[in-house]
Amino acid sequence: MARRGPNGGREKRDRILRAAVKIFSRKGFFNSKVSEIARSAEVADGTIYLYFKNKDDLLISLFEEKMGEVVEDVRRRIAVGGNALEKLKIFIENHMDLLEREAGLVEVLQVELRQSTKFLKDYTPVRFFEYLEVISGILEEGKREGVFRPDLDTSIARRAIFGALDELSLTYILSRKPKYHPTVTAAELCRLLMEGLCVPGASVGKS
Repeated sequence: MARRGPNGGREKRDRILRAAVKIFSRKGFFNSKVSEIARSAEVADGTIYLYFKNKDDLLISLFEEKMGEVVEDVRRRIAVGGNALEKLKIFIENHMDLLEREAGLVEVLQVELRQSTKFLKDYTPVRFFEYLEVISGILEEGKREGVFRPDLDTSIARRAIFGALDELSLTYILSRKPKYHPTVTAAELCRLLMEGLCVPGASVGKS
């Protein structure tokens, strides 16, 4: 997807990606210009096209690289966890904590990425599927340990967990209300997933 710069200019490419995060989060994807990103990265406009085909390619490259870093980081974190319940808690807390550790980046990935037609229609988000696989691994481990239901549909469960995290993250980004603060929502989502909605003894169809 991304082009290689002259002389393997990794540092310059990273500067462009960091500048893209800043400009996209400040002005939005549609309103951002390649020339603004170049100016922020302190490179010539044409230099960007040595590394990226266009603005969409820059956004997708940003997603791939940063999501790759997120996946590697969360794998390291859950590797030192205990059982599957503890690992799921670590995963959820880490996801929500990114809202504060990487505020600009998360805003770009949560909001601006959805504005890219190329991303939504023509691109296979490999790193995103790897992120979902981390959840799958935790759920399958929990089934083997006997802490999760043996009939749990991992494919549906992982999407439900990510969907909840995605919605809570987006709500916080757009509202900044204290009730949706990452620490608060992470704790409540963990409680919801691990304790459920019902009081003890409740059942379907019981009034």
